[in-house]
Amino acid sequence: MAFEGLADRLQSTIKKITGKGKVTEQDVKEMTREVRLALLEADVNYKVVKDLIKNIKERAVGQEVMESLTPGQQVIKVVKEELTDLMGGEQSKIAVADRAPTVIMMVGLQGAGKTTTSGKLANLLRKQHNRKPLLVACDVYRPAAIQQLETLGQQLDMPVFSMGTDANPVDIAKQAMVKAKEEHHDYVIIDTAGRLHVDEELMGELQQIKTEVDPHEIYLVVDSMTGQDAVNVAESFNEQLDITGVVLTKLDGTAKGGIVLAIRNELQIPVKYVGLGEGIDDMKQFEADAFVYGLFADLGMSEENEKVA
Repeated sequence: MAFEGLADRLQSTIKKITGKGKVTEQDVKEMTREVRLALLEADVNYKVVKDLIKNIKERAVGQEVMESLTPGQQVIKVVKEELTDLMGGEQSKIAVADRAPTVIMMVGLQGAGKTTTSGKLANLLRKQHNRKPLLVACDVYRPAAIQQLETLGQQLDMPVFSMGTDANPVDIAKQAMVKAKEEHHDYVIIDTAGRLHVDEELMGELQQIKTEVDPHEIYLVVDSMTGQDAVNVAESFNEQLDITGVVLTKLDGTAKGGIVLAIRNELQIPVKYVGLGEGIDDMKQFEADAFVYGLFADLGMSEENEKVA
């Protein structure tokens, strides 16, 4: 799981103070040291870590915590709240157009998982929000991408708009919009081409598609395994396309997880969805509070009894 190292460190350190009738500044200092080390090991930017630790220390040694009847639990609460805020706080919801269809462009480097993620997103929109998506195959440079999207469409019993590999991606996007309106689709998900690296040709094409269809959302699909390198990729895409959200794939594997914090804090782009496996249902909306509470799962302290504390 992402941040597994942080979870282990937090749990072993905080267990030492949860039962204490009094928490000292030294206790807080030792705990924040473990948090700092774990975050740095998770590839979180050191400036982000520095600010987080400063906020935790200031709150954790405050009068309200130190004089509490349950100071250990109050310290846990402070750490949770600061981490949740750092990851984006409240859940960032998907856009809904005033007049259908809502258009979502899926962008990213080749191999990040755009095509599979497009299918997963369409599946989620239909299952959880009762929407009627249209998938659009605009990656004409990789024939396997069109075939893959069409296979996903068959698997989901969902329409896929394609004009083959000889058509211009901008024309495909334009015709897809016509089709979506004719057939009353309320979401259009455009699977665009990727490259092994960011280049002018790729960005030029994506900008043309953006100009033509005026998307309500532009989601950057990022492989969580790439760590901090993904921040540079996200920055390049964001500068030229104004990314509205990020979808992280492979967050179930050995990804260090620092990318969640890095993208949110260094680029101010919300993480909208996370991929948690290979299955078509293995994607969900990213919820910062749920992600953080998972780090404390073995401490035997739920959100409910935290409120009591």
